[in-house]
Formats: sequence, structure tokens, C-alpha cells
Amino acid sequence: MDGVNVVELTIVVVLFLVVTVMGFVASRWRRAETLMHLDEWGLGGRSFGTWITWFLLGGDLYTAYTFVAVPALMFGAGAAGFFAVPYTVVIYPLVFLVVIRLWSVSHVRGFVTPADFVRSRFDSPGLALLVALTGIVATMPYIALQLVGIEAILKAMGVEGELPLIVAFVILALYTYNSGLRAPALIAFVKDTLIYLTIIVAVIVIPSRLGGWDAIFGAAEEKFSAGTGAGVLLPATGQLGYATLALGSALALFLYPHSITGILAASNRDVLKRNMSALPLYSLALGAIALLGFMAIAAGVTPIGEDGNTIVPVLFQEMFPSWFAGIAFAAIGIGALVPAAIMSIAAANLFTRNIYKEFLKKDATPRQEAQVAKVTSLVVKVGAVAAILFIDPQFSIDLQLIGGVIILQTLPAVALGLYTRWLHRGGLIAGWFAGMAAGLLMLYNIPRLGPDGTVVREHFGGSSFALSKLGLDASSSVYAGLLALLANLVVAVLVTVALRAARVSEGVDGTADTDYTAEREDPTFRDLPDPLESAPPGAAGEARARR
Repeated sequence: MDGVNVVELTIVVVLFLVVTVMGFVASRWRRAETLMHLDEWGLGGRSFGTWITWFLLGGDLYTAYTFVAVPALMFGAGAAGFFAVPYTVVIYPLVFLVVIRLWSVSHVRGFVTPADFVRSRFDSPGLALLVALTGIVATMPYIALQLVGIEAILKAMGVEGELPLIVAFVILALYTYNSGLRAPALIAFVKDTLIYLTIIVAVIVIPSRLGGWDAIFGAAEEKFSAGTGAGVLLPATGQLGYATLALGSALALFLYPHSITGILAASNRDVLKRNMSALPLYSLALGAIALLGFMAIAAGVTPIGEDGNTIVPVLFQEMFPSWFAGIAFAAIGIGALVPAAIMSIAAANLFTRNIYKEFLKKDATPRQEAQVAKVTSLVVKVGAVAAILFIDPQFSIDLQLIGGVIILQTLPAVALGLYTRWLHRGGLIAGWFAGMAAGLLMLYNIPRLGPDGTVVREHFGGSSFALSKLGLDASSSVYAGLLALLANLVVAVLVTVALRAARVSEGVDGTADTDYTAEREDPTFRDLPDPLESAPPGAAGEARARR
């Protein structure tokens, strides 16, 4: 075990074993008669109260990306990396009314996924399929980012090879398969406790050891004044990109399937209202975590093997005794496992409800749905590993930003659909194709000729799109996701106008106005036809309207 820090590794292993046991025990926690029902396995019985939901959403939204990717971006690019703080500040007012309406209509109608809602609202299996596929694909790089976090702490402890990462991956897969959403909900208590403990100690101990905040910001300014990164303050040319990145990330976060899964697991609307008010507390912690990047500069941290994702683990090793560094590493590792579990469950719910049941087995029983979802959750984790292998971003945070560009294309159907049905289902489908094509083209660097005449081909990279490519301001850039969303909306509106003028059928709305303000689930709706059953177009909606 040459080169391995035994103390750190022991503490990490012990805490991992604790949460593993909790993950398996969770199958008996707040349990109904059986977990072989998608409501129970995939949504925790839709019964989580204020505290459980708060920890679940916190564990869901504040991930290894928080502890690893944000400080790494601050370390390498300066103030631009701080975009994560304002976007988590503005997000909760933006989504407050949206998630409450989604919770109500989903609990009244029994929707498990956002694609279920789209299917019923717009009477379009095809549009629902696009929303489901988008959610699954966008989730893959996000899960991959969690695995990057685990890999970073393993490197810092001197653990080499892929076996430990595979072991952690297998354990996660097993307890997720066994316990469903209850596992990450229970483990989130441990995860958040460790993270808050680590942050509080870090912001007290590290600045005192480095000579105070003046010394920390002074060291960062000295590094960036030498021409590396944007600087401690944003330059004028970076402000547009910063603002659009923050706004686009805020709009995208609650469109992710894992975010919506946490929302739908809440027991009532009041739980969500309290959570939307309290969750900004996490933003305070995020601000302190982001500054770890500047602390690493002041401490003279050298990333392991030029891997920027290791700067925080190395900083903790240099600033803390081994036993506390082990606790901090466990916080990062468990902070990766909790959201990865929720993400795989959310993607499995989408596949089961909107692909398997819709197109492969329309008469699937609740038990069959739950079993398919369990197996799919395993497959999704394999897809996340593939995302690490085939996508080579400059900063690991790009894994999340790429997913954001993709998931934003569901905003017109999901978020706007909660308030209006004006956009035609055909227009929404056309808009999705336009937005997705535009987003992927901006994300992908087209092959070009290098200085020596050879073809230079680069894989997917950063999510910032230079306006100079459009013949505009050569010094500014914009978040590609917002430009793609704009293309989506323009096409959706134009096609809607054309289809309405041609009097093309827009289908029958399977929801009612009162669904969107319901406080609790109405048991009378339990006897209504399943929204995914093979009824003639519009028949289910007409039946519900009559009921």
C-alpha cells in the first residue's frame, strides 16, 4: 500500500460502509406493503415531509460538482467560476410557481415523470418520447460528474487503478436497485451533515493558516494578473457570458429529471413552499466552497497529474490532519453517491413510463414497471461511465453545462406547458429539433484546418459560444443553451402559427384547470384511465374531462 494514506482511506471506507448499510436498510424505512410499484420505488411513496424533502433536494442539487468542479473552475479561470452562486440564488424564485403547479397536476393525475405530464397535456406520445429521451441523455454527463468527484478523492489518497471506483459504482447500483428513492433520501442526512461540518471547519481553519482573506485574494490576483484566467474580477468582455450562463443554468436545473423526482416525492404543496424558501441556505455554503479555489492558489496547491479536479482534496490534505481530511473526502464521495442514485432513478422512471410502457408493453403491471425501472437504473450508471470515456471537457464542470444545454430544450413543453397550451404539439416538436440541432452544433467544434494544413478535430467542449462566429461582438460570448432555447422558441411559435392557420388538430388536453392548484392528491382520480394506456387519440382526455 505504498503511497496510500491509510488513515484517510480507513475513515472513508468506514463512512462508505455506514451509508451502504443505510442504503440497504432504507428499503424498510417509511415502507409501504411493497416496493414493487413505481410510486414506491421511484418516488418514495410520494410521502416525504419538509425535512426529508429539504435534505433530499439539497443532496440532489448540491453534488460533487459543488465540491470538485466549482473550486476547480475558480482555480483555473478565476471569477468566471463564481457563476454557480448567483444562479442558485435566482433559481428558487424562478421555479417556485412552476414546481408547485407540476406537483399538483402530477399528484392529481398520477404522473411519475415530466414526460407523463407532456403526454397528457398535449395528447402527444411523440413529444413525450422526446422529453423522456432528452432527460435521459442530459442526465448521463451529470452522473458522470459525480464519478469524477469520487475519482478525485481516490487520487488524493494515493489509490490507483479503476477497481475502487468500480466497487463504489457497484455498491451504489445495488442499494439503489434494492431501496429506490428511499436510499438517497436517508443517506442525504449523513451527506449534508458531513458537508456542512467540512465547510464550517474549512472557512475557519484554512484562511487563518494562509494569513487571512487578504492574502488569499492577493495570491489569486497575482496569479491571474500574469495572464492565467479571467482574474479575481470579471472583465467587461466576460460579463455577458457570465450572466447568460447563470440564467441558463438556473432555468435548466429544475428541468432535470432528478430535480423533478425530488419535487414529486414531496407529500404536499406546503412542503415545497417551505423548501423553496429554505433551500437558498445552501447557496451560502456554495459561496464558501467556490472560494476553496482561491484558497488552493494561496496555498500553492499543485493538482495531481495536472488534474484540476484534485485541487480541493490536495488542499484538504495540506491544511487538515489526516483524520479530518478523511472526513472531508467522505463528504465529497458521499456527496457524489446521493445525487448519482437519484439521477439514475429519475432516468429509469422516464424509460419505464415513457418508452417501455408507452411503446413496448402498454399493459405492463405496476410490478413489471418497477422491475424494469430497477434494471434500467443499473444500465444508466453504465452510460454515465461511457460519458466519462467519450467526452473530454477542459473542466469537469462542462459535463454539467453540456447537460444543461440539452435539457433546456424541454422548457417550452414542460415549464411553459404548465401555464399555457397555446403552443401546438407539432410546433413544440419542431422547436425541440431546432433547439437541439443548434445546441449540439454550438457545443461541437466542427473539424477545421490547422496551421500546417492538417485537419483538427475536437470533441465536445465548453458551453460558451463566441458571438464572433455570428459576426457580432468578437470579444463576448453567450451560454450556448440560451441561444439554442431561443431557436427552439422561435421555431415553435412559427410552426404553431402555421399549424393553427391550417387547422391541424392539437389533440385533447388530458388535464383540468383545477389540477394545477390542487393541494393534495384527489383519491377519486385513482380510478381514472392510466394516461399511457392505449386509448384512441384524445379519448383519455375526453373521459377525464367528463369525469
